[in-house]
Amino acid sequence: MPLGATRPSVSQEIAHEAPAAPTVRKANATFIILCRNSELEAIIQSVREVEDRFNRDFNYPYVFLNDEPFTESFKKRISVLSPSLMEFGVIPHDHWFQPSWINEETASAARKLMELSNVIYGGSVSYRNMCRFNSGFFFRHPLVQKYRYYWRIEPNVHFHCNIPSDPFLYMQDHNKTYGFTITMYEFESTIRSLWQTVREYMSLHPEQVHPDNAMGFISEDNGAHYNLCHFWSNFEIADMDFWRSETYMMFFEFLDSTGGFYYERWGDAPVHSIAASLFLPKDAIHFFDEIGYQHIPFTHCTVNTERWQNGRCSCDPSQSFDYNGYSCLRQWEAVAGRH
Repeated sequence: MPLGATRPSVSQEIAHEAPAAPTVRKANATFIILCRNSELEAIIQSVREVEDRFNRDFNYPYVFLNDEPFTESFKKRISVLSPSLMEFGVIPHDHWFQPSWINEETASAARKLMELSNVIYGGSVSYRNMCRFNSGFFFRHPLVQKYRYYWRIEPNVHFHCNIPSDPFLYMQDHNKTYGFTITMYEFESTIRSLWQTVREYMSLHPEQVHPDNAMGFISEDNGAHYNLCHFWSNFEIADMDFWRSETYMMFFEFLDSTGGFYYERWGDAPVHSIAASLFLPKDAIHFFDEIGYQHIPFTHCTVNTERWQNGRCSCDPSQSFDYNGYSCLRQWEAVAGRH
């Protein structure tokens, strides 16, 4: 240091050597995870992969929901996985349990018949509670109300590719409303009256059907019949403003009033998919090809070599479900084009 010069203070040195980090633009978004205390190990694995493949660079918050309080042990084990905000909530009773106006004798008879027919989850009331909650209530939870976009994560899922860009910002910047990775056929025996109910609703509210809709994805005869195609909703990145809209809420309440979630076994996947396909412009629905995703037994793995290499993907493109005979991706590409 030259004679007569003044040594800078420690705070001045730090300010000079460590300039403030640039502000990272983020969407108003969260992960939403519905799980039980008993699924701790499975959800740890899912969150660990989300962090490693994406969120360690983006720090989006998490909301965990359960129909009973999470244990302190659960919250402690989960909270160490990420520095991101994690909130844990209990689902309101009326949002989860079978409504009192459901005729239990009729519902019980339907469950027994499905059990005898070996329909998956055919005898489960809790599965029906979950489907109804995911169809019409999760976006109304107090912990979720402050967010616009969400990414649904389930226990024991895998993310096979790095995700270097922000899917939430992609949705926001490109006016996308609903994003998916896997699409398939629904079990017809679980939704026998769903499409007739949808047709009744459309006849009452034809003005709500978007003129540039994706009807061609869900029907091959312009809506006379449902082809059973749906987006597999255990992975969703979507805009909750759509679910909260008057159009969707009217649609959900009409469906719910029939009791079909309990008298049959209507799933949130066909409900969300039908709503998105009818009430949104088709270009508001986005296929996240670059996100390698597995929910046992099915995997989406991009067949685009550049995307696969850039994502450092651990999945095998030749094993991707995309063009399996049970996949509806071909139907989607016929409507939206291949990307």
